[in-house]
Amino acid sequence: MSRAVPLRKSLLVRLLITSVLIAVCSVAATAWLAVQTTTRAIQEEQGQVLAEDMDILRQLSGYAATHDDWSHAAGTLRTISQRTGRRIALTAGDRVPFADSAATGTSLPPRAAATVDPLRTDTYAEPGAQLTGVDPRVVGPYRLTTTERLSVDKLAVVRQLCFSRNGIRTRTERMPSGRTVLKGVDGTVDPGYVPAECADGRLNTPTPTERKALDALSALTRTCLDRHKVHLDHFVALPLEAASGATPVPYLTGKRLGDQDGPLARTANACVAEARLRQLDPYVAPAAELFLGTGDRPVPRFDMSAANKAKVVGVAGLVLALTVAVTALVATRLVRPLRALTQAARQPLERHVRVPVTTRDETGILALAFNELTERRERMEVQRKAMVSDIAHELRTPLTNIRGWLEVARDGLVDPDPELLSSLHEEAVVLQRVIDDLQDLAAADAGTLRLHREEVRADELLEQVAAAHRVGARAAGIRLVTEVAGAPWLDADPVRMRQALGNLVSNATRHTPPGGTVTLFAHREEDEVVFEVADTGGGIAPGDLASVFDRFWRAEKSRSRRTGGSGLGLAIVRQLVAAHAGTVSVTSEVGAGSVFTLRLPSPRPPASASGSD
Repeated sequence: MSRAVPLRKSLLVRLLITSVLIAVCSVAATAWLAVQTTTRAIQEEQGQVLAEDMDILRQLSGYAATHDDWSHAAGTLRTISQRTGRRIALTAGDRVPFADSAATGTSLPPRAAATVDPLRTDTYAEPGAQLTGVDPRVVGPYRLTTTERLSVDKLAVVRQLCFSRNGIRTRTERMPSGRTVLKGVDGTVDPGYVPAECADGRLNTPTPTERKALDALSALTRTCLDRHKVHLDHFVALPLEAASGATPVPYLTGKRLGDQDGPLARTANACVAEARLRQLDPYVAPAAELFLGTGDRPVPRFDMSAANKAKVVGVAGLVLALTVAVTALVATRLVRPLRALTQAARQPLERHVRVPVTTRDETGILALAFNELTERRERMEVQRKAMVSDIAHELRTPLTNIRGWLEVARDGLVDPDPELLSSLHEEAVVLQRVIDDLQDLAAADAGTLRLHREEVRADELLEQVAAAHRVGARAAGIRLVTEVAGAPWLDADPVRMRQALGNLVSNATRHTPPGGTVTLFAHREEDEVVFEVADTGGGIAPGDLASVFDRFWRAEKSRSRRTGGSGLGLAIVRQLVAAHAGTVSVTSEVGAGSVFTLRLPSPRPPASASGSD
């Protein structure tokens, strides 16, 4: 498995995607909920404000319909303002104030909310209705006196009783002028069928006050018709007043025009309307601009309806459930390999448990590293056991020889002659060599191996090593040759380098048959000095090349410790070269020999050496 983690498999990326997914769901749910509740609240608020504005306009239109000016409207404005919490101001067309619920000098809102004009209104209504034209509460000269009101009331009761006797149910209603009229139970002005005994016409006959007003209206209408040069040979129907509903209640003072849609009828109707406005104008307050503000209304507190509360709880529960589900799923997938690692780490050391690698993210890399660590620990354990066994075996042989000969000499079976002492000395030397090698390896492993560096010539170093082993090589029938290309220098500990090269030469002479050659070669490659020790021995099998530098390893397992060495020489070579920041390698061909190569960093040669060259 590659150690590089694909971006889509990265633990960080998956956590980020999970967080973004949860955040997006939360934001989307919150936005949807906010839009729903806010839209509903705005709609409700707009409806409430509109209804409130209409109510304020209705009340002010009623005031204007019953007063001829705005001089006493301040109290009414303050009362409405205190009830609604709104600022209310009335001004003329040039924004000169008539009345204002706010303090004097307070600036007006930028635009007027409506125009209060009871003679030209389309907003008057009892809730739910809209009328176009004159506010029905404008009665002007049509207001009945108390005596006339009582008389009309009696006539209305008589008419209602007559209708009741004939099976027609009606109800009485007082109009703004004080006149009482009959209406059907469904609210219509005309109950429909009128029995003959009830059709006396007394209830619909105008009172003296109404007749006087209608005569004035008739005169104004005739003046308008004359101005338009319209001459009629019959009377024009004049409405007495408008009802509070959508349909006016006509009280006629003449005959209707025959052609209601002709040009003469339209002119006559326009003149009647104009005359009525002129007649009522002195009795109403002048038109005023209405300005509405927020005033001292407190900021509405957050009051959530039961439906919105249920919606919030439902959405919050859904988001919470989604968050828990996604988190649990992701956490389970992330924790599963970590639990496997934890269980494997708690196993006894001797079991060397591995964990399955199921992912390619950081957790998978951790599992792979854990398995590799387990494998290295297992190999090290095997090597440790083998090293302990090899050390015991290496030390047992000379110690057994020394103990045996000493016991024999102590028992008087042999005399401690020079030959015996020489044999014991040779065994002690073997034992000392093994101990010295182990001490060198221990110092290298602990990082306490001391190097005394100095500038060393490679050719002189090879000559010293060759001189130390030439006698032994000659005795074994092996030719020892040194070759140096140029005069390379290196910064190294000459004693340790002689030890490393000497171990390689000793190893080569042991594995080279008589008549063979061991060659020591040194040359410079860029910033390195390369040493090669080549022999013409039997070579090393390809399967054993990886174990050459292991401790106590021998190519020939049957070779004795005395002739085959301790098995630590090449391991010491690797440690000494590593201490000099170099590398060692081996190439070999069975039957042709082996070549050990040492590469050491090489500084620039000293000035004196350059001059001598």
